Amino acid sequence: MAPGNNAGARLTGYSRRWQATVRARGLSMVELLIGVAIGLVIAAATATFLAGNLRDNRSLLIESRLMQDLRTAADIITRDLRRSGYWADAAAGVWSTGASGVAPNPYLALSPATAASDSASFTYSRDATENNAVDGNEQFGFRLRNGTIEMQLGGGNWQALTDSGSVTVTGFSVAPSAERVTLGEICPASCPVGSATCPPRLEVRTLALQLTGRAATDPAVTRSVRSQVRLRSDPVVGACGS
Repeated sequence: MAPGNNAGARLTGYSRRWQATVRARGLSMVELLIGVAIGLVIAAATATFLAGNLRDNRSLLIESRLMQDLRTAADIITRDLRRSGYWADAAAGVWSTGASGVAPNPYLALSPATAASDSASFTYSRDATENNAVDGNEQFGFRLRNGTIEMQLGGGNWQALTDSGSVTVTGFSVAPSAERVTLGEICPASCPVGSATCPPRLEVRTLALQLTGRAATDPAVTRSVRSQVRLRSDPVVGACGS
């Protein structure tokens, strides 16, 4: 065989072996499609996991902010209601032996008095020198209006306490209760049988507060807080017999 023919045969053999090697090391179309499908499944699972985490984190932030707003409002309302009935001249309203009488506390008025309500009004003294009269700047209250808790600072001066941009208040309730403690031991003489006013009784007053709201950015998130207020100025009802 001529030298040229031998060289051509060797070159043809090398080409065939190279092509066979390429085919052995490459990927078929089926393998490529399977690999792409597996990659897409992994990517979709990762994206779903990340989206779920982001959604849970957002929900947790909304719930935390809603609870913080409701608790802050409840704390402010509780603190102010506890001041109800404060009287700088309270010593004048304390009975003592030999006293001709006791002065009435001008700040005892409180609403609601018997049944639960979505508003509250009360007074307490702010006088530098007590004048024993309720002035315009000594009138306070809370009410639910258009999804917002409003706070009264003086006669007719209402201001928003909660932010409607973050919380919509759906429920506000102030429920009063009272326990009467008999003070018969302070009377020098026995009371008439069947008397409705003797012996005097001390009224221990308590207010149960409930506040419910939903997040303004996610109405599905709702929360509720409760609190109790023990009023400090306890009125005395009735008197000793003559």
